[in-house]
Amino acid sequence: MKTRIITLALAITLTLVATAAPAPVERDIVIYGDNSAAVAAAVQARRMGKSVVIVGHSSRVGGLTTGGLGQTDIGNRHVIGGISREFYRAVRDHYQKPEAWKWQKSEELRASKNRTEADVWWIFEPHVALDIYNGWLARDGIEYVKNARLDRSKNGIVKNGARIIAIRDEAGREYRGKVFIDATYEGDLMALAGITYTVGREANSLYGEALNGVQTAMDKWHQFFPGVDPYVRKGDPASGLLPFIDPTGPGVEGAGDKRVQAYCYRMCLTDHPENRIPFIKPDGYREDWYELLFRNIEAAPDLATVKKWIWINSPMPNRKTDTNNRGGFSTDFIGQNYDYPEADYATREQIARRHLLYQQGLMWSLAYHPRVPAEIREFVSRWGMTKDEFIEGGGWQGQLYVREARRMVSDLVMTQHHCQGRETVNDSIGMAAYTMDSHHVQRYVDKNGHVRNEGDVQVGKFPPYPVGYRSIVPRESECVNLIVPVCMSASHIAYGSIRMEPVFMVFGQSAATAAALAIDDNVSLQKVDYKKLRARLLKDGQILERPADSGTKTTAAATGKLAENLAALQARGIIQQPDYWLKNARPGKTCAGQSVATLIVNAVSKKKPGVTLDEACDYLHAAGLMSRPADWKRYAQKGKTCTGASTEKLIAALEQLTRP
Repeated sequence: MKTRIITLALAITLTLVATAAPAPVERDIVIYGDNSAAVAAAVQARRMGKSVVIVGHSSRVGGLTTGGLGQTDIGNRHVIGGISREFYRAVRDHYQKPEAWKWQKSEELRASKNRTEADVWWIFEPHVALDIYNGWLARDGIEYVKNARLDRSKNGIVKNGARIIAIRDEAGREYRGKVFIDATYEGDLMALAGITYTVGREANSLYGEALNGVQTAMDKWHQFFPGVDPYVRKGDPASGLLPFIDPTGPGVEGAGDKRVQAYCYRMCLTDHPENRIPFIKPDGYREDWYELLFRNIEAAPDLATVKKWIWINSPMPNRKTDTNNRGGFSTDFIGQNYDYPEADYATREQIARRHLLYQQGLMWSLAYHPRVPAEIREFVSRWGMTKDEFIEGGGWQGQLYVREARRMVSDLVMTQHHCQGRETVNDSIGMAAYTMDSHHVQRYVDKNGHVRNEGDVQVGKFPPYPVGYRSIVPRESECVNLIVPVCMSASHIAYGSIRMEPVFMVFGQSAATAAALAIDDNVSLQKVDYKKLRARLLKDGQILERPADSGTKTTAAATGKLAENLAALQARGIIQQPDYWLKNARPGKTCAGQSVATLIVNAVSKKKPGVTLDEACDYLHAAGLMSRPADWKRYAQKGKTCTGASTEKLIAALEQLTRP
């Protein structure tokens, strides 16, 4: 009996040990998420002498940088510095080795369209990025916990007032830290911590923008060919709409909504026979999902146009690609991701599986479906997934391209005005430079009874601009020790310019720098001394303002044309002294709003005497010489400024208007 009691007690003890929660992990800085920002943050934390752990919700570090996005969206190469630039140098170093070229000679790539420079390469294969990141983690002794998804219930976080004490993963393991960094594309830790955030598109009226909200007027790009019928039976509304057309769209122009720009998978394809996996017809394939594809091809003017608008097939080393959405019906699964940002894990996985099913079915349809012309099938079917990338998925990656999910709302919200230089910040933690870019958000039936996409915006031609530190930290009343470098505080359209992988690495490094300084000075993140932060960022190679050689300088030819236009306006009595405009009406400069208003009114008065500024702007818009009159009405005012680049274009338009 005594032996049985001892045995039973031992069994109970062993059971308790086996089922007890894992020992807590305690570090100076806890990073939740494992994308590129997380890696940069962890590397910087170690360089500043802090202990750090990456709590990853996946099994592959690097996010989209290792997940197929090899055609780097750089915006402006001159403003990528610090650890971010180190990564692209490491890419370049890799491809200098002869053994890096298995499927292609290096000179063959250089002869094609690519982006390589003397010290950095902006294009790479997914496994190369993964090897670099894993090498960094090993080099710096950075602990990376894989598949440790955050417990998103109330049990997943411990807070004392506005301070996070610990977070827990789904297995119950606790991670304690002095500062936490949310480096996810979804902002799950931010949301769990009770930080204010938003999802979808703000109304233009909220921040005085012009490119936010519903944008049917901007529907030129990635659009259906004219005349595509949206109904199951052509011409019969009673038969119902084809799949993925929103019956409630498009909404009021410029109004906000909770719709999210489309996601896809950034495929890595190859046309090398020995490394190619032919496209498969997936289990669950639905032909009706692609009826709009077939009709769009039928509506195209010719097959050459169809080939152009199937995809963006950007060349990568070793006869591979980074393949992205292009055209009216492509890899973006428009309108099928609205629930993703705030969904539970199971629902997100279901949404991701549907995206995969859609994209696999799309590629099979283009390559093999009999309703696709033979010339197109032949053009597509010579490509396929790669045998040596994403091996566990048969060439398909696990990382969905989450272009946008939650966005924090903090004391500073970056907006269109920051992108275009009408407003600026005094606490730069890095530069952004990409076009204000949104993919389509919905598919609807227009007034002519044809299918249209809505939501695509592509507005650029502005110089690099600084992003403020306050946009990556929450309001102090909400949390004093959390930084959010990815789901940062920006409007939908500004986020479309900021949300690029090299910029996320820049922000990750800056976030970790601020975290280390906050720990050293025993202050909240909001109280970090910006002078100290700036000094350390500059020391570590970050670029915080636009360099003189950032590629935005006015050329001699452009200056000459501006001078010609100004001389013409002076001869017509519209301006008195051209020197002011010659100095300031150029990229990177600003012009006084009141002076611009006088210029506009003086010019339009030649055609319509006695006009006000508002009337003059409307007149120019009606004449096709001013695309956004509301912006000019807003900024051509006393005490405000207009960008030099926009004013230069305005001067050209006014010269055209006033020609005899």
